[in-house]
Amino acid sequence: MLNSIETGIMKQMNEVINATDASYANAVYDDTQENSIPHQDQLISLNNNKDTIHLTTTKQGGIHFKNLCKTCQFGHENCTFHHDLELDHKPPTREALLPDMARSYRLLLGGLGENPDRQGLIKTPERAAKAMLFFTKGYDQSLEDVLNGAVFDEDHDEMVVVKDIEMFSMCEHHLVPFYGKVSIGYLPCNKILGLSKLARIVEIFSRRLQVQERLTKQIAVAVTQAVQPAGVAVVVEGVHMCMVMRGVQKINSKTVTSTMLGVFRDDPKTREEFLNLVNSK
Repeated sequence: MLNSIETGIMKQMNEVINATDASYANAVYDDTQENSIPHQDQLISLNNNKDTIHLTTTKQGGIHFKNLCKTCQFGHENCTFHHDLELDHKPPTREALLPDMARSYRLLLGGLGENPDRQGLIKTPERAAKAMLFFTKGYDQSLEDVLNGAVFDEDHDEMVVVKDIEMFSMCEHHLVPFYGKVSIGYLPCNKILGLSKLARIVEIFSRRLQVQERLTKQIAVAVTQAVQPAGVAVVVEGVHMCMVMRGVQKINSKTVTSTMLGVFRDDPKTREEFLNLVNSK
């Protein structure tokens, strides 16, 4: 019987076998044959030391998970290769991903019946790869980095609202854009946030593969973490290209989502005041 650590390692190994991205490249290597990864049913022993977990196999010498957190399957916070619950493993650098992404876009163009070598398309794979990295740059940003100390002690307990913040994101179901505006309100408890930081929080979570419902909640939770207010309210209004360019093709449809936390959820009058401010011209 495998213990909990060994079970977690087996799961990690299976993920590596099926992985197609380069995010494991610095974490995993075969010590006998480059890019040759044995199947997990060939695993015959597992040896641990301080920094390396060694998986011995029947066909190759083995695979090393260098500095892999042994509790990785039970929490990311101690694993050097995890930095965000939505991104399984942190890439070495974003620039390092460009060659593989560009090759993938080139294959896509060929699959569409196009000639990737014609003048108008020859640089398209690289451009598209750079654009996709920009569209998803929020994966490399954290709340702490964005706040940069811009939380201030202030004897203010009245509502703060910043509305109509432009938002651009990517639908994770179809990889097409959705865009719109975000309105954020919070009720301070003697701490206020630099106003531009609210817009930057929107950028962190919108510049990822998203669904609008999750985006709305993530923004509200982030503001709560930043200043511990009495309540936070977020309303997002979005236009989704997956409904406009394809599918039902309803060009005038808009999706509105909201998250109410704390006093905004509990007190109808506070919620009504916020919604009136957001909807006023």
